[in-house]
Amino acid sequence: PRHKCGNQKSCPQNHFAFKIISGAANVVGPSICFDDMILMSSVKNNIGRGLNIAVVNGTSGQLLKVDTFDMYSG
Repeated sequence: PRHKCGNQKSCPQNHFAFKIISGAANVVGPSICFDDMILMSSVKNNIGRGLNIAVVNGTSGQLLKVDTFDMYSG
């Protein structure tokens, strides 16, 4: 069976599934999946070098904000 965010197994009831994939230099970009919805990826064109962060309401699962912080350029 298919599990949310492509995980190996399902999450327990009343829990959110998530998967965070780190990028590989400038070859493969990072991605963040939350409850089977891609929040950040190179396809959505909302990632950057440095820290890629998605803020999600822990109760409702609502996406509040996504942003990147370039730690190299300061």
